[in-house]
Amino acid sequence: MPRPACLVLASLLAASPLSAQVIAYEAVEVDADPFVTGGERSLPPAPAVMPAGPALVPAGPVALPAYGPFRVLDPRRAALVDVTDGRSPEAFAAMLRDHPGIATIEMLECPGTEDDLANLRLGRMIRAHGMATHVPAGGSVRSGGVELFLAGARRSADPGAEFAVHSWMDDTGLEPDDYAAAAPENRRYLDYYRQMGMSLVEAEAFYAMTNSVPFASARWFDAAEMARWVRLDAAQPAEASPSTPPATMTVIAPAPSPVIALVLDSPATLQ
Repeated sequence: MPRPACLVLASLLAASPLSAQVIAYEAVEVDADPFVTGGERSLPPAPAVMPAGPALVPAGPVALPAYGPFRVLDPRRAALVDVTDGRSPEAFAAMLRDHPGIATIEMLECPGTEDDLANLRLGRMIRAHGMATHVPAGGSVRSGGVELFLAGARRSADPGAEFAVHSWMDDTGLEPDDYAAAAPENRRYLDYYRQMGMSLVEAEAFYAMTNSVPFASARWFDAAEMARWVRLDAAQPAEASPSTPPATMTVIAPAPSPVIALVLDSPATLQ
């Protein structure tokens, strides 16, 4: 189980692991990932690798429009507060249909994904809409959540934001280094990073960094170190709804940071 949701709010936000894999075939779209296998990233509790930022919890009960792992904060912003799965791209599309002005994804508690294919598809949708991604102080972006952070046309992270990456492992026990550098199992991520604006050199360097961490462990780092690997922009002032009162936050001691695990099913396991 992942650690408890680390969220914000008084009148704005509501806070909101992963189990057995659900494998589903997906239609291949232009520039889409050619794989037809899903993925799962679970987050069991474990001792922190680095000090985590403060956890933010709702100051009181609030009801925000919910679309899968997304919560609509105001006409311009939505929060990502949970694990993504195979239904998340459709939930995202429904959110934009109902709230077309959303331009920023606030990444508050992003444990990872239950479906790697759908997660990469979601990232491409975020980039196609020109959205910004932002991690506030106390926000936590792990595993597949990092791919979604990279999807932002503008990316920003406040001091106190945390990130975690690690190597993947497939269901045969193989990790990235067990495959040729140009193998589809590795190319899928390099192609995605290129689509998110990285040069080939940047994509290869970032992917090598994530794969330098064993499958059973995780590398935790802050916004300053993330800025060494990818371009970060200054956060833009939020355009909150005039009827929405300012947010307040209650800070509590951080929960233990989890170690990340990723399992990708190979084509041989498809039914």
